[in-house]
Amino acid sequence: MSISCEVLAIGTELLLGQIVDTNSSWIGEQLAMNGIGTHRQVKVGDNRERIVQCMREAFDRSDALIVCGGLGPTHDDITREAIAEVMGVDMHHDEEVAERIRELFASRGRRMADNNLRQAQVPDGAVVIEQTRGTAPGLICPVHHPNGEKVAYLVPGVPHEMKDMLERAVLPDLRRRSGDPSVIVSRTLRTWGESESGLNERLDGVIGRLDAVGNPTLAFLASGWEGIKVRLTARGRNRSAALALIEPFEDEIRRELGTQVFGQDDDTMESVVLDLMRARGLSLGLAESVTGGLVGARLTGIAGSSDVLRGSIVSYASGVKFDLLGVPEGPVVSEAAAVAMAEGARRVLHSDVGLALTGVAGPSEQDGMPVGTLCVGLVVGDSAPLSTTVRLPGQRQQMREFSVISALDLLRRTLLAG
Repeated sequence: MSISCEVLAIGTELLLGQIVDTNSSWIGEQLAMNGIGTHRQVKVGDNRERIVQCMREAFDRSDALIVCGGLGPTHDDITREAIAEVMGVDMHHDEEVAERIRELFASRGRRMADNNLRQAQVPDGAVVIEQTRGTAPGLICPVHHPNGEKVAYLVPGVPHEMKDMLERAVLPDLRRRSGDPSVIVSRTLRTWGESESGLNERLDGVIGRLDAVGNPTLAFLASGWEGIKVRLTARGRNRSAALALIEPFEDEIRRELGTQVFGQDDDTMESVVLDLMRARGLSLGLAESVTGGLVGARLTGIAGSSDVLRGSIVSYASGVKFDLLGVPEGPVVSEAAAVAMAEGARRVLHSDVGLALTGVAGPSEQDGMPVGTLCVGLVVGDSAPLSTTVRLPGQRQQMREFSVISALDLLRRTLLAG
């Protein structure tokens, strides 16, 4: 049978905009990938009456409800009390949960405040999802409803705790309840170099054929400096069967897009560049102006990057470009300046490859260049220097982020071209 689900995010801070609700979007994506329909996502503040009302309305429409947040130890964490009211049951102290909370504090060498034991209060009839990353356990709560048996899944609002419980307990239970033995598999191709609308137009023929068969499906996800994702999703009796449906369309998309596809699934532009550099035995030195160290930060965010990355010189002031990197006096937002920066980075950092970025993030133009201008310089060994100028969209931070992936993409394409 099919099963429908809703998501309820709890916290006044969500309504005030103090925290962005990324949990609901992630949960919605996971439900879709598991073939579970999502009817509605709702946010509500820390008010018991309104939380109870939202829960009851959700059960009037759907079979299951994932409730995110409000499981902490403080006075405004009232999700447990709200679901107990909806279930029509009392709560009891679960000593096993309490002992796990004590052990977690002891393992971290921290004193446990008594109010943490509020998290050991469990509605009668609920099943505990053991906490492994934080002190708050999750709960699977059966709800008797005039329209049939329903279920609520209560998970913490801390993203890494929520994701762990969803993958470990909630999604498997939802799949079991749905009674659907099939699996849903996705293959995500990561691209850079063309707009979402441009990709859509180029892949129009593939999209038409996919629409005709209905399985797999294709979706575009514009993801900032992670690139534009082209996701193929298929349902099959097992993973191998689903991948077999995906593969011919994936091959066709790769042929059409060529080197615009820089990776798949969990690849990032920086992980792909590091792997290419590593395979060729090359070291990298950076000189960053407009990005202020963002390229180095992205690369060093990957474990093991030290065997490739020698370092990054953040030459934000023009004087640093002139004095340290040997950039000739004159405009600093130009391809010539970017090449000189790359050569200087290679020389100062003793690297095989020098990559440099200079540009205008705003709010006003510089050296006669408009806001959004990025100049990239690249020096690989004794080869002739390469440079390019691109115009990037967005406000200051978005332009700087797009600069990172654009510069790394130039390096990637150069390495692939030999």
